[in-house]
This record gives sequence, C-alpha cells and structure tokens, in this order.
Amino acid sequence: MRTSSTLTFIMTAYTAMENYKHWMFCVFLLLYVITVFLNVLLITVIHQNKKLHQPMNVFSCALSLNELYGSTALLPTIMALLLSQTYEMTVRWCMMQVFFLHTYAAAELCILAVMGYDRYIAICKPLHYHGLMSNSRAAMISALAAVYPMLVFGSFFSLTVQISICGNELHKLYCVNMELVKNSCSSFSYISNVGLLLLLILVVPQPVMIVFSYVRILKVCRKLSRESQRNALKTCLPHLLSLLNYTIGSTFEILQTRFNTTHVPIEARIFLSLYFLVTPPIVNPVLYGLGTKLVRDHILKLFIRYKVLTTLIAKALV
Repeated sequence: MRTSSTLTFIMTAYTAMENYKHWMFCVFLLLYVITVFLNVLLITVIHQNKKLHQPMNVFSCALSLNELYGSTALLPTIMALLLSQTYEMTVRWCMMQVFFLHTYAAAELCILAVMGYDRYIAICKPLHYHGLMSNSRAAMISALAAVYPMLVFGSFFSLTVQISICGNELHKLYCVNMELVKNSCSSFSYISNVGLLLLLILVVPQPVMIVFSYVRILKVCRKLSRESQRNALKTCLPHLLSLLNYTIGSTFEILQTRFNTTHVPIEARIFLSLYFLVTPPIVNPVLYGLGTKLVRDHILKLFIRYKVLTTLIAKALV
C-alpha cells in the first residue's frame, strides 16, 4: 500500500493519443476557449440588459456558471497531461477532480429539472407565473441546485477519500469515482452498492420532475390552438435539446463506468466519455443564447457596438 500523498495514477488512455497529442492539445485548448467565450458572453449579455432579467434567463446563467465550473475542472488538466511525458496524476488532484466533475454533472441535471418546471409554470399557469417564479426565487432555486449535489455526493465521497490505494492505473482521460475505488486495496463492493443508492437519491427526483412538467405541458397544449402549440414548442425546444444532449452523454458514461467495455475500441471510449463533459458546455449557451430571439438580438447589438459585426450582417442573422 502507498499513501495518497505520494501516490500517482498513470492515466493509460493518453497512450492512445501519443502520436498526435500536440494536435489534441490544440483541439482541447480551442474547445476550452470556445466554452469560456460562449458562457461568459451569455452571462454578460443577460447581466447587462434589464429586459433579460427574467427567471428563465437566471437559470440560463446558473447553467453557464456550472458549465464553466465543469470545463475548468476537466480541460486544463487534460491539456497538462497531454504535454507531460508520463501521463501521471496525483491521487489528491484525482480525488478533487472526481468531486468537481460528479457535482458538475449532478448540478447540471438539477438545473435542467428546475428549468423544466419553470416552463411548466409559464405554459400551464401563465397568469400566476410572476407570483410563483420571481428572479430572486429563481436565483435561490439555482443556488440550491448547486448546493444539493455537493451535500449528497460529498457525504458519499467521504467513503472514497478514506480508502487505501494499491493500484496505480486509471483507464480514462480523467478521474471518476468508480475507477478510483477499483484501485483500492480491499473490496470495493460496499462503496459500489452505496454508489447505486446515491445514484437513486441524487438523480431520480430530477427526471420525475421533468416528466411531470412535460406531461402537464402536453395536456395543456392539446387544448390550445395550433399557433399557441407552436409558441409552446419554441419555448420548450432549447430545454428539450439540452435534456436530449445530457441524456445521451450521461447514458454513455454510466454504461462505461458500470460495465466492461474493453471490447470497444479505446478511441470510441475516449470520444463517448468526453462527449458528456465537453458538448453540453458548448451546446447549451448556443441554445439559450442564439436559440432565444431576445437574447440573440442583444448579443448582436453587443457585437455591433464593439464592431465585431457590421450592422448589415447582424440584420441578416436576426
């Protein structure tokens, strides 16, 4: 047994990119720059324009802050390891990354769930919307959506922190809890079982809320005119696409973590594991920024003000 203060893990997945790691470094750097730019842009535009100070945009800002949190926990570390010679990561940083990435993923689902509930109130109870969902209430709910995963996952993660490490290989580009406990000196079945229980506590309530919200929305939409149905669809479309993207990515990651996928080519495993953590931080600000006309108009005005776009081009994009 080696102590966690001196132990390092060899991240074996990086060997698959050995021959083109400098190109991959450039790709990940570009992805990180795009992620930071898009999410900071969305937050800035919403913050600077009072017309955009609405509950749904408060949730959009919370989502963007979470994207920055998750991307910063992942991409700089990947870039640093790509430039290293040994592809080693200390156990301490690995454990920190596990906490950051798992709480990011759980907070993402929490925020998407409350965004779905917000759409339910807006469509099903429009006359009571402002009484039920104010900006301050949306900010408080967003804060709870961030704190809840930290408390629930943190209580479970305290078990992982106490394990003794004997193995020294992780077969991924980044650290996840299940890969970490597989390197423990003793049986990890107890932690695995507790992890499944945690998954139920941490993940099940949100899909229930989302399903409830959209079942009610569908019931109301059946009674509306076609034009009102189209407007409702436009209102929900960015959220539905975010949910679809999150569901696809999380399904890939859960299957890889819980089942033996060594028969799958490592390049495919790398892509699928990164899909969950790399695409939402880029796709979501596009959906809630460019996909929402009022936000899109303010972004274009900002670009015109700083001469990033000409007026003619901006009008063509509206």
